[in-house]
Amino acid sequence: MARPTQNDFRYLLQLRILTLLRAMMLLALICPSPSAAQTDPVQPADSMTLSEAKLRGREASKLLASGRNLLDAKSQQQGPPTPRLAEFESEIKPLLQQHCVDCHGPDEVEGNIRIDSLDPNLFAGPDVAWWLEVLAVLTKGEMPPEEGELSGEDRSKIINWFTNELHQASKVRRSEQGHSSFRRMTRYEYNYALQDLLGLELNFASDLPPDPIAEDGFQNSAANLQLSASQFETYRQLALNALNQATVRGSQPTPVYWSMTFGKFIDQRATDFENERKKKEKRFADDPEKLKQEIEKLERSFSRLGGAHYFDQNRKIGVRPRWGYGGAKHAWASQTDPPSVPPTQDTVLILPPGGQVIVELGNQVPETGTLRIRARARRTLADEDAIPVLSWEYGFQASNNSSASAKIVDKGLSIDAFEESVIYEWDFPIGELKCRNPMRTISPMGKTPSPSEYLKLRNSTINKGIAHIDYIEVTAPAYASWPPPSHKKIFGEVADPNEIDASQAAGILRRFMRRAWRREIGEKELQQKLTLYEILRNQCADSQEAMVETLATVLASPKFLYVSASRRSSGKDTKYQSVDSELASRLSFFLWCSIPDEELLRLAAEGNLKEPARLRQQVRRMLNDPRSRRFSDQFVSQWLGMQLLDYLEVDSKFRMDEFLRSAMREEPKAFFHQVLQENDSAMSFLHADFMMLNDRLARHYGIPDIHGHDFRPVGISDSGSPNQLRGGLLTQAGLLAMNSDGKDSHPLKRGIWLLSSILDSPPPPPPPAVPEIDIADPAIAEMTLKERLEDHRNDPACISCHAKIDPWGIAFENYDAIGLWRTNIEGKPVDASSELVTEQRLDGMQGLKQFLLLNRQDQFSRALVTKMTTFAIGRPLRFEDRAVIDELTLAFRRREDRLAELVQLIVSTELFQLP
Repeated sequence: MARPTQNDFRYLLQLRILTLLRAMMLLALICPSPSAAQTDPVQPADSMTLSEAKLRGREASKLLASGRNLLDAKSQQQGPPTPRLAEFESEIKPLLQQHCVDCHGPDEVEGNIRIDSLDPNLFAGPDVAWWLEVLAVLTKGEMPPEEGELSGEDRSKIINWFTNELHQASKVRRSEQGHSSFRRMTRYEYNYALQDLLGLELNFASDLPPDPIAEDGFQNSAANLQLSASQFETYRQLALNALNQATVRGSQPTPVYWSMTFGKFIDQRATDFENERKKKEKRFADDPEKLKQEIEKLERSFSRLGGAHYFDQNRKIGVRPRWGYGGAKHAWASQTDPPSVPPTQDTVLILPPGGQVIVELGNQVPETGTLRIRARARRTLADEDAIPVLSWEYGFQASNNSSASAKIVDKGLSIDAFEESVIYEWDFPIGELKCRNPMRTISPMGKTPSPSEYLKLRNSTINKGIAHIDYIEVTAPAYASWPPPSHKKIFGEVADPNEIDASQAAGILRRFMRRAWRREIGEKELQQKLTLYEILRNQCADSQEAMVETLATVLASPKFLYVSASRRSSGKDTKYQSVDSELASRLSFFLWCSIPDEELLRLAAEGNLKEPARLRQQVRRMLNDPRSRRFSDQFVSQWLGMQLLDYLEVDSKFRMDEFLRSAMREEPKAFFHQVLQENDSAMSFLHADFMMLNDRLARHYGIPDIHGHDFRPVGISDSGSPNQLRGGLLTQAGLLAMNSDGKDSHPLKRGIWLLSSILDSPPPPPPPAVPEIDIADPAIAEMTLKERLEDHRNDPACISCHAKIDPWGIAFENYDAIGLWRTNIEGKPVDASSELVTEQRLDGMQGLKQFLLLNRQDQFSRALVTKMTTFAIGRPLRFEDRAVIDELTLAFRRREDRLAELVQLIVSTELFQLP
């Protein structure tokens, strides 16, 4: 084997170490006892519950047992560490020679690795990547094979030496090498930053391309987030558009109002009823009994209507809505005077589940401002499972082949009022409306193509909830104050932004630049922008336009677009100081995916932020802030690779509606956020005694008595309840579905996902020319999926990879393509049992969870630490970061794996403060 040279070292770090680091388990850090390093798994008792397995697995933690030695070694260490090469030559090399060189030496080179020619100097040698691979297979018990089996004592000796040496070598290399996580904001960070800076919840990043996904699965990786010179102009235009949406001119626009009650729909229907009744009275005048029957039949036909309809509660007459785009004859009349809310009406709009009605507004909805919708509504049934949920779409139909509509409210509003109607309110930025009629300023009302636009009101509940609505009011544009808060965030109390004096210009720029650049502004920087403002003032119509143009350059600057880092050079004697303003930015981009708020900026300016007690208090405050939900959403989505769910095409035999897909997407994020907010153990991700559910997801799982769109925790017992087959991440429908092919389960995908995302031990890529499973073969077509995999695995080209993947994925076989539990597949009982390469048997999901909780808690903890730290610092981890991850994992385990404590631990490290 040709050994990598020193010149190849950086290349190897990038291509091999990143993958190999993720493949390692941390069983011991410094000198565990021989029994602590043995590979025999903890065996479960027959009656052991998963809760008991969680406790027993913690007691069996090799990391917790050996962790005290790490602290002792740190306290006793004197002077810089040096390689223990003499110890390697006398104690480790003979063991490797005896047990490994026959297969990995000069006569035979299995796996493209020669043990005898690797440089044992991990502090400066070029072979760290290969030694990491050796340690990984030794730790997991995969090598050597049975005929070269190591004793527990010898295996422990090798693992201890390499673990300790790698830990010390990592520290040395970190002190000698420079780093930088200098990167631009991600697409989602840019959007959140502008929202927080301008005070508007608009989608400012819709025109930006998606961010690339790094090998570790994260979108905020510094290696992928740079900008070309030409892209700065794109960001400047986006910034200018955002500033124009945030600022206003002149006096407050006169709003247009629509005020709607529904009695008019009944009047004609009542006339029709009277005419029909008179006809029957005349026809059956001589037969009173027949007349009575016909009148009752007529009343039923006029009152009992399916679907959405208007209903007069006194006259007991109903009529279904009718709508057509032609002539805009169904558009409601608008008015310029604020309407008075009418008294409760006899005629109501009845919306059963799935019912919808169009509210046509004509062509008078403006281009900017807030669209405010108010509806007086109640539910008709007292049952808890009878709460309707109202949602809105905005759209148009200009002609037969020109129509579109889109939701303007992602989450519906639950109508929980029962006995008396209550006014419910929705606000939506008009600038965010995607389905505007292109003919609204071209074609006159009443002509075709129609310029009119409409709102579509829908009861999107999945339960039996029925909504009664007797009044709807629409205002556009609606402003709570003038100028709006977003304008004041920029111009403050300046009376007339069209006439800004020099002092006011300096104040506006300083305030804005401080928030945008996340630090105090130097006088030279301020003067540069004031000079630019003066130049633009001579070219623009007024001072407001000049100021907006100047502020756009602030937002197009790398000082806004880039998330900075302090560490940019290397050298043994170089000392790095963490600048508080940069620490404030790293905190906010980690936990809020956005810019710091005023409190963080103030503490940074005072130089107090990095004080441990103050820093811990700020992390608690930030996690309690609603903006921390951004962290949960983004980290979970990227950690678990949930983008796959968005592109999954599900077979039509499954009932996969938009509400179910949305709930599947939300469940892992809501679950993670619940664990974070409660500071629960991260072992809940392997198994938990609760789920996060809403009504649609609960219905999918077959769990009764869950009502409403909002997610909430629902308890699980170890046995005896219909939801006992759930709990934790592994059994969540969205994660199971995205790792299927949309038609059936996919053990290979699920096994790879478990190894990569949960255990951070991704399998190697498949070799070239791997044979495919020939499902055209009748014998193969009759096999179960598990049998096909076993047949495929028997091919010599496939067995080495599949033996390490398939058993993990087969354990998921009781869950179909969309995560539903099953016991039979096409009439055959599901066989979800499998055996790992370590000869440990997994009996389905229960066996998989039990094995992970008993034997892989250390590995999972390290995996989670690695993933979250990678996300926090915005760059891939390197070998020189390994020692920090070792110590973080031990500290995390000692704090009972509590999730919020992990955040605190990461923030306290030099790795975060000097990334």
